[in-house]
Formats: sequence, C-alpha cells, structure tokens
Amino acid sequence: MPDRHDEVDDEFRALMEGLRTTLPSVQVLFGFLLVLPFQSSFVEISSVAEVAYAVSFYGSALALVLLVAPSVHQRVRAPISGVARRDEEHVLFAAKLAIAGSVCFLLALVAGVFLVSIVVFEGLVTGVAVAVVAALALWSWFFVPLLRFGLKRTGSG
Repeated sequence: MPDRHDEVDDEFRALMEGLRTTLPSVQVLFGFLLVLPFQSSFVEISSVAEVAYAVSFYGSALALVLLVAPSVHQRVRAPISGVARRDEEHVLFAAKLAIAGSVCFLLALVAGVFLVSIVVFEGLVTGVAVAVVAALALWSWFFVPLLRFGLKRTGSG
C-alpha cells in the first residue's frame, strides 16, 4: 500500500504531465504575439485592437511564467537548498500556480481571438467568436472538473 509520500509524488508527476501538454499552446500564442508588432501592417491596427493585443501578449507572458514555475521549483529545491523536492504543501502551491496560469492563458486566448476576429471579420462575428471561445473554455476547464465531477465525487450530484 502506497504511503502519503508516494501519493504526493504521484500528484506532482500528474501536475507536471498536465503542464507538459498545456505549455505548448501558451508558447505558440506567445510566439505569434511576439512577432506580430514587427509586421509592417501592425501599425495600422485600431486602438481597440492594440488593447486586445496588450491583454493577450501580457496574459500569455504571465501564463508562461506561472505554468513553468512548478517545474523550476522541482529543479531548484533539492540540488540547491537540500530541501526535499516535493511535499504536500508544495504540490498544492504548484497546483494553484497552474490554475492561475490557466486563468491568464484563458484571458490571453480570448483577447487573441478578439484581436484576430476584429481585424479579419469585425462586427457580429467577433462577438460570437469571443463568446463561444470564452464559454467553451470556462465550461470545459472549470465547470466540468469543479462542479460536474466535483459534485459527483462528494456524493452531492
């Protein structure tokens, strides 16, 4: 029977695996946003598009910092400080960082969809695209795991 240390180790590994699948999405968005201002037509975007760009760019930068932090913790703790690589409190903190990074990514993603939609389509399509992406992400990232399956686990649903 596994002890609590093994369970914490498994939880941390699961978190790291989840971050390995999330990070490429954030990196692609950040890379796209990083080169965008160097395009000649970028100077022609509206002030509303500039705000959307800033929200998306800085949101994706914050998401990268927060989502990479748990793996940096793992490398820094034991070799440098001699502190055990992970414990229950560390896993909980790393999970909170990952959630905060996911929220920043959600903001960056929605702002990026707004930016592209307002430049390419304008009007109603922009509103619909933003609403659909935001609603789908909120539903699938937060509602499903917290309310749909969280209630089943506790026996309330």
